[in-house]
Amino acid sequence: MNIWAKMMTALRGGVNEAGEAIVDSQALRILDQEVREASEELKQSKDSLAEIMARQKLAEEKCKQIQNKISEHEDYALKALEKGDEALAREVAEKIADFENQLTQESEAREGYSASVKKLQITIQQTERNIKRLKQQVDTVKANDSVQRAQAAVAERHSGSHSKLRTAMDSLERIKEKQALKEAQLSAASEIAETSSDDSLQTKLEQAGIAPGKHSAEDVLARIKSKKG
Repeated sequence: MNIWAKMMTALRGGVNEAGEAIVDSQALRILDQEVREASEELKQSKDSLAEIMARQKLAEEKCKQIQNKISEHEDYALKALEKGDEALAREVAEKIADFENQLTQESEAREGYSASVKKLQITIQQTERNIKRLKQQVDTVKANDSVQRAQAAVAERHSGSHSKLRTAMDSLERIKEKQALKEAQLSAASEIAETSSDDSLQTKLEQAGIAPGKHSAEDVLARIKSKKG
């Protein structure tokens, strides 16, 4: 496979992935639309069933009317024969034959409508069950989607709160360190000031001859000589 063929394959793969991503993101909307379309088709099927049932009923009525005419004309034929008018009886018989042919056609139509009605009724019942089951599954999927989105939102907030908490803890530790350092600096400054104050007072006492001054080598030597004497 040359480079151009590979590029075209990769391009087709990218298009398919993009298409699948769009479908996935709109899955619930697509499901709702498919349910609506199935419900609309079911309604149309019911309308067709009602029309066929009406035609079946009309065919049944037509068959009854033709049957009544056949019975009526059979009586006419019998009366014509009773009067010895065979020609009239034959003419009536021809009319009866026409009625019987019409009855055959109408009976076939009636049976065809009846078979279509039974078939459509079974199909509609099955479709209604399927749509009901599909709606239940869609409701379940929607509920699960809502729960998952809520869980994701909670998880995101929880993650964010943890991140913020860590940031706050870090800030708190830095503040504590700064406060400890400041406290140490203040303590050291206090000690330095106290030491300076003690040195100043000691100097003043020494100068006034009240407190002993620092020991010198001459003082130490004089003390040792006095001990020897």
